[in-house]
Amino acid sequence: MPIVAHTQLPTFASLRDAGEPVLTTAEALSQDIREIHLGLLNMMPDAALRVTEQQFMRLIGGSNSIVQIYVHVFTLPGPTHSAATQDYIDAYYTPFEEVLDLGLDALVVTGANPVEEHLEDESFYGPLAEVMEWATANVTSTLCSCLSSHAILQHSYGIHRRPLLSKRWGVFPHRNVAPEHPLLRGINTRYNTPHSRWNAVTPEQLRSAGLRVLAETDDGDFHIGTSADGFRTVFFQGHPEYDAVSLLKEYKREVDRHLAGEIPLPPFPENYLTPDAARLAADHVDAALAAADPFAVPFPEDELRATLDNTWTDTAKAIFNNWLGLVYRLTGFERGVAFMGDVDPDDPLQLGSVTG
Repeated sequence: MPIVAHTQLPTFASLRDAGEPVLTTAEALSQDIREIHLGLLNMMPDAALRVTEQQFMRLIGGSNSIVQIYVHVFTLPGPTHSAATQDYIDAYYTPFEEVLDLGLDALVVTGANPVEEHLEDESFYGPLAEVMEWATANVTSTLCSCLSSHAILQHSYGIHRRPLLSKRWGVFPHRNVAPEHPLLRGINTRYNTPHSRWNAVTPEQLRSAGLRVLAETDDGDFHIGTSADGFRTVFFQGHPEYDAVSLLKEYKREVDRHLAGEIPLPPFPENYLTPDAARLAADHVDAALAAADPFAVPFPEDELRATLDNTWTDTAKAIFNNWLGLVYRLTGFERGVAFMGDVDPDDPLQLGSVTG
């Protein structure tokens, strides 16, 4: 499904230059295909704002080569941005009021940077709840990522995330426990997904609230869940949008914090670095700590990057393809109306009442 470059947002040009499927408006208008209008609510902080924007657009645009997708990127009031980032948002993001007037067929909500102990104290919590209340009535399906999943599960279902004893980060295997569900049609019975978080919601918490669990790990974690109807809201607890180097860059930031005396030495992301790469990373820390200036010892990013494997993006694109294909099938030409007239909003996929 090619993205349509309908504004001057620089990401459109960056993606097209990288060979991603991005249409000009002239190319889009020459094709007789109904488009999808998708909102991307980006709640990430300055350092990750544009990277996250591009990561999700790659998944969206790389999922299907037929349907044209207009991506409307917006954010929420609350997080304080630098002047440069705020200028970027003001220049290229769509105000939420315009999104309301425009209407959406689908919505993706990114994660966010947690700064408070309790989710309800986060600056984005109230505004996000308002967006979700609007989306539930007007958008066919909303896909939430990581922290936004935790926030909506708490606000809408009273499910509270649980703190972990240590950070869960790395690339983890998952089981497809609902292969009959249309979102996972054609997906491998086992697949990998990156995670990076200090808190968790368990599959049993979702099932106890009447929600569906579609993919989980052997040790009681989950990656994909949905609302009881199977489609109106999709919850991701992992980060399938991550690039191969995302966890490496996060590891480098944690090592730098350790070298600055801020935190203990971080563990390696699980199932991510090869044994040789882990030794190389450990040698760097030893050399940096032995140096008069730890930051004068260059982090071996290029060498480590060459060892990384991406074992999740193909599956992520397939899931997004299934999701957007369902959105396309269930919606009509009138945006702002969640489903076509013959679709049961309480069971849009005709899954019945049995929860996954």
